[in-house]
Amino acid sequence: MPESQEMRDVYGRRYRVGESDRELLGRSRNWMLWPAWAAMLAAGVQQYGFGAVVPVLVGTHPLADVVWALALWTVCQAATVFPAMWLRDRGRLDPAPAAVAGGVLCAIGLATLGHAGALWTVYLGYSLLGGVGAGLVYAACVGTVVRWFPERVAAKVGVVSGAYAYGCVPFVIAAGLVLHTDNRMLFLDTAAAAVLVVIVVAGATLKDPPKHWWPADVEPRKWALDKARRRNQSAVRQFLPVEALRSGAAGPMFVAVALAAAVLLFDLAFLATFSGTHLALGALAACTGLGRVLVGRVSDRLGRRRTWYLSLLTGSAAQFLLLWAGTHDRPVALLLGACLAGLGTGCGYTLLVALVREYFGEESGLQNFGVLYSAKAFGGVLGVGVAGAVVTTHGYPVAFVAAGLVGLVGALLTRALTQPGRTRLLPTP
Repeated sequence: MPESQEMRDVYGRRYRVGESDRELLGRSRNWMLWPAWAAMLAAGVQQYGFGAVVPVLVGTHPLADVVWALALWTVCQAATVFPAMWLRDRGRLDPAPAAVAGGVLCAIGLATLGHAGALWTVYLGYSLLGGVGAGLVYAACVGTVVRWFPERVAAKVGVVSGAYAYGCVPFVIAAGLVLHTDNRMLFLDTAAAAVLVVIVVAGATLKDPPKHWWPADVEPRKWALDKARRRNQSAVRQFLPVEALRSGAAGPMFVAVALAAAVLLFDLAFLATFSGTHLALGALAACTGLGRVLVGRVSDRLGRRRTWYLSLLTGSAAQFLLLWAGTHDRPVALLLGACLAGLGTGCGYTLLVALVREYFGEESGLQNFGVLYSAKAFGGVLGVGVAGAVVTTHGYPVAFVAAGLVGLVGALLTRALTQPGRTRLLPTP
């Protein structure tokens, strides 16, 4: 075994150095990136593809009741991430068994949508089991990538997080072309089988490096000093989850995540039904995924907080464009609005991973991310469950205007964010 040693920098961050990725794995660490990418590609179909199934499900159930399935799925998925991250940090949950178990549950969730007749069955199989499964896959894949690429978190998490969104595009297109009531069972069983195979095969290969591992070709203290001169500075100290919640920065960040999630999930749940076409939903998912890949590099230059603010502002404005285009039968404008909505509200999760580490430190970075990611559960209830009642009672115009205003509030909240321990008189990203 290669020899290793531990060192710290001025921020208290620990680095385990002396071991290369090839010494630990027998190959490049990229061999951990691409299985995580493939598993996330398949797992995201449940969330981003749900809107493509809604037109079939509403043939037998009211729209407001159907979309509650996605709201409850979101609650279960988001609520699973923090305990899974907590167990991972304590060495009690390895990524491979977590991803494999998650893959089985994801497949059950999709198959349930094909077979279930009663809504309570959908809520149990798709929302509960499928949501927990997606949360396990998300925690396993994101956690693995963060640990293997600690010096390039934003860029590499963007790769796997992007796959979680754009991976559903073939599913959405196929659903738009061939899915109908008579073949719902066959279509969704086929999708479930594909999801099962991809996640289980890819997830079984995932493996974490030793805790605090640092790549041998990057000098950690020099990296830390170089980062201190950049727009995205390291946290002034390491925060435990309880300390992060008391810092004053976590509250606005939590609410902003919830509001951004509400807008994105509103679009995912209702866009196909509102527009009468699956193309807009596919464009939304594709641009969400591609935006997550690009946002890491953009935020390296502009700063994480500023990039998040601009993206949420874009997503808010897109809601008004979607409403105008849909009500005036402007298909090109509708696709543009869907792309802007995806680029706007869909990029926040990639930024959140890096932002949490830069605000609260890396020691409990995955746990702190899990806590803030759980805000997505509230976003699901607001953006899908409550929005379904608004659509049914007041129609789509009121719902889209409300979504635009919710996104605007979320954007404004990010303007107030300041790293704990820094003041506006000190440089801040």
